[in-house]
Amino acid sequence: MTNVHPRTTTPFTATVLGIPRIGPKRELKRAIESYWAGRIDASELHAVGRDLRVAHLTALAAAGLDSVPVGTFSYYDQMLDTAAMFGALPPRVAGIADPLDRYFAAARGNDAVEPLEMTKWFDTNYHYLVPELGPETAFALDATKVPNELREAIELGVPARAVIIGPLTFLKLAKDSAEGNPLRRLNELLPLYKELLTQLAEAGAQWVQIDEPVLVTDLTDAELALVEHVYGELSAVADRPSILVATYFGRPGAALPVLASTAIEGVALDFTSGTTLEDVAAIPALANKVVLAGVVDGRNVWRTDLDKALSTLGTLLGGTGSLVVSTSSSLLHTPYSLDAEADIEPTLRSWLAFGAEKVAEVRVLATALHDGTDAVADELASARAALATRANDPRLRDNTVRARLDALGPDAATRAPAADRRVLQQERLGLPLLPTTTIGSYPQTPAIRKDRAALVKGEITPEQYDERMRAEIAEVIALQEKLGLDVLVHGEPERNDMVQYFAEQLDGFFATANGWVQSYGTRCVRPPILYGDVARQRPMTVEWIGYAQSLTDKPVKGMLTGPVTILAWSFVRDDQPIEDTARQVALAIRDETVDLQAAGIRIIQVDEPALRELLPLRAEAKQAYLDWAVGSFRLSTSGVSDATQIHTHLCYSEFGEVIGAIADLDADVTSIEAARSHMEVLEDLNAAGFSLGVGPGVYDIHSPRVPGVEEITTSLREALEAVPAERLWVNPDCGLKTRGPAEVEASLRNLVAAAQAVR
Repeated sequence: MTNVHPRTTTPFTATVLGIPRIGPKRELKRAIESYWAGRIDASELHAVGRDLRVAHLTALAAAGLDSVPVGTFSYYDQMLDTAAMFGALPPRVAGIADPLDRYFAAARGNDAVEPLEMTKWFDTNYHYLVPELGPETAFALDATKVPNELREAIELGVPARAVIIGPLTFLKLAKDSAEGNPLRRLNELLPLYKELLTQLAEAGAQWVQIDEPVLVTDLTDAELALVEHVYGELSAVADRPSILVATYFGRPGAALPVLASTAIEGVALDFTSGTTLEDVAAIPALANKVVLAGVVDGRNVWRTDLDKALSTLGTLLGGTGSLVVSTSSSLLHTPYSLDAEADIEPTLRSWLAFGAEKVAEVRVLATALHDGTDAVADELASARAALATRANDPRLRDNTVRARLDALGPDAATRAPAADRRVLQQERLGLPLLPTTTIGSYPQTPAIRKDRAALVKGEITPEQYDERMRAEIAEVIALQEKLGLDVLVHGEPERNDMVQYFAEQLDGFFATANGWVQSYGTRCVRPPILYGDVARQRPMTVEWIGYAQSLTDKPVKGMLTGPVTILAWSFVRDDQPIEDTARQVALAIRDETVDLQAAGIRIIQVDEPALRELLPLRAEAKQAYLDWAVGSFRLSTSGVSDATQIHTHLCYSEFGEVIGAIADLDADVTSIEAARSHMEVLEDLNAAGFSLGVGPGVYDIHSPRVPGVEEITTSLREALEAVPAERLWVNPDCGLKTRGPAEVEASLRNLVAAAQAVR
């Protein structure tokens, strides 16, 4: 079977919706950071980008994909790229003449301008930059990037398919400075999309993939009418490529029949996150469309059940005009390849599929569908064997952990009323009004990274490493005392990552060596793989925090990562309900809080920056998620006395939908991102009746800017309009791991000065 349409003579059977761009060895990250530091120029950066694009595209074609996505490459973020393409960068960067520097200024700011706000891409761990639209925004098309990358691929002989963010997703995720609905600007933007389609056709595009993940969220009737309007208009463009509208991360629901009623040629559906065979069968119009069946999970690392996927594909054959095997989403969310992992135990390795392996699975499924299962009999047999060993592996079940959880009573996740706790804690801590602190991490300097690498290579002993980390902790404590901060942290020099550090010490996890995934810009993480029941064998942080506390009379916070964030920033097992896994992680963190308290630690921070990002995209599923998410946090923090102060931290999300849950966490103090959003979150907290301690971030640590005393003072006075002084804390937005020591010291000196001035 081939996909032949009036607008294209190019058939295709196997594809993916997108690919990583940071480089298998983080080549792009290093090049961009070298450009920022002035070590390379723009031409050298662009050369690295081109080399990576060529390598990626040719590898996908060589792996057997007969349609390869083009245009997903980015130097920072695809939403920022779209804003730049349509002339929607904020006016404050307009005076920067060089387009690349203007782009990066919008992304991360500089001494003169603030960056765009950043938040999560749907329910993933990827962050996007939120476009700002205002009365001064005049859309104008600059369609050089995607057509140029398309031509580049065509010249390489790669069967290329152009990819762009759709107008509905772009506007729905944007922010209107006039507090209006950004979708009201749709008719201004739509003609530019039409022109873009024409230019892509002129560049050689036979297919264009228009990404509309917003279609899997709850849409109003008016928004569904806009779906019909947009794709009726775009499909009516005379000289255009065939249009494929890609939905992913969930079920498009009511948007699917609307899309199918238009003259677009194809639709991509995610069969790993809710779309069902019944959804397709209920829409006769899909019998005339190309359907990309996302049966290979683009977001997790578990090997596909190929027999189950083939059953789905076989059923779909009869209800679609043409069927293409695909990943459920872009592979941006998975590591590049298992080939980079030398130390994975063979049985565990057999259960896994990273990006390259998922591409191979797509090709196997397409071959089986079109040539019969005998053509890939060995591959199917290997997949069956791996699934069987995983189902029966004893590491997946720890009866001791399960028995402990079963024995917990109904009061295990509760503490005394917050007002009563506040009295006990203030008596114990004696803090001033507007106490100053930081979120946790201090700069991971080149010396720290060098020491960690030397330990891994065996060039220094564990004892030598520990000694060097203690020296770093002593320096951080001394710096904080010099600056006059009220509540100190140990700086976390010994931690490679706030999730991986714990995963390496908990049963049931495996930490990769090179499983890098882009989080935002040049920030990459290695999500651990959570494959079995979780158990803590010994204290994980007590020695480090206890040492830091021994150096000062001021309180030092114990720093832990919460169960929801550990799950959100890991690749989680899919063979049991996620809430069961969350309770196992919570029990391990609970044990750690009890040990920290026993060691004399008076404040313990359990960070949950990912609380919002796991929130289901559909309203009907949200309360069930919030119930287990809040429950697991409270289980992890309710083992200590009422005199021990519990902090938590949340960052870089739109918090409106989880405001009630933030209060339900019942943390004594919540520090929260607020600088880029100018304290907007405080109004939402007040509306929800929030009455606990709160530390709205008074400066943005994701930018290299050093905020002045007056700027921080203004932020504090804005916060005091919403929060009484006895509940207000003063802190940055997030941890300081990625910042330089000099800018951190200057910023914190100004923070302390501002707090003293406002006091």
